[in-house]
Amino acid sequence: MACGDDGKLSLDSIRDSLIRQEDTIIFNLIERIKFPINPSLYKQQLPSSSNISGSLFQYLFQETESLQSKVGRYLSPEENPFFPDNLSDSIIPLTKCTPVLHPAAESVNVNEKILDIYINQMLPLFCTEADDDANFATTAACDIQLLQALSRRIHYGKFVAEVKFRDSTDEYKPFILAQDKDALMKLLTFEAVEEMVKKRVAKKAKVFGQEVTLNDSVEEVKGKIDPLLVSRLYDEWVMPLTKFVEVEYLLRRLD
Repeated sequence: MACGDDGKLSLDSIRDSLIRQEDTIIFNLIERIKFPINPSLYKQQLPSSSNISGSLFQYLFQETESLQSKVGRYLSPEENPFFPDNLSDSIIPLTKCTPVLHPAAESVNVNEKILDIYINQMLPLFCTEADDDANFATTAACDIQLLQALSRRIHYGKFVAEVKFRDSTDEYKPFILAQDKDALMKLLTFEAVEEMVKKRVAKKAKVFGQEVTLNDSVEEVKGKIDPLLVSRLYDEWVMPLTKFVEVEYLLRRLD
């Protein structure tokens, strides 16, 4: 949902985007779980002679974001950096257009929480705990693509919150003025929709992760990824964090 697409902002258009983003997340998950956790990538400090602080993963991620920022990735309201203090100036000129989101959107960024959950909870859930296989660069590249896809999906809550606010301003405004997080969360929660999402991503994981053979045997073949884990990913992290983003965005949308 780019800048200037104000007329296209609707729950239907957002829903279509979120469904497509499910595909991206699942395919990136399938790529990442080909490798073990590789814990040294996230824990091992680089030699002091390198003049680089932090882990190898942090260094690779920061450098990736810095390069992408030069070509305008973070000019898009859909993108939120994990290391905002390390971005380079864009060589792409900023397009003059009417912003879709309220200016408060820039202050809502939960990537620090996403990264912590990813390394400490998601990777142990999806990946094997075998010894490091030394494929650090390839593993990090998979991590970065997956993390950026998860971040985009979760921060799309800003667009969800904006269109819901526009559609029902009188319903939301009193709770925003009262800074009532619980009431806003209740307004934004639709359990039936969440159940449908969990079932859909599980079905997609089963289809996308199946082994395709030319054998006509009907024997069940184990897939590349457990559909129940993908459903759990959405249930425990993706959807709750998305709603957290929605609430935080609305609380800042005071005018």
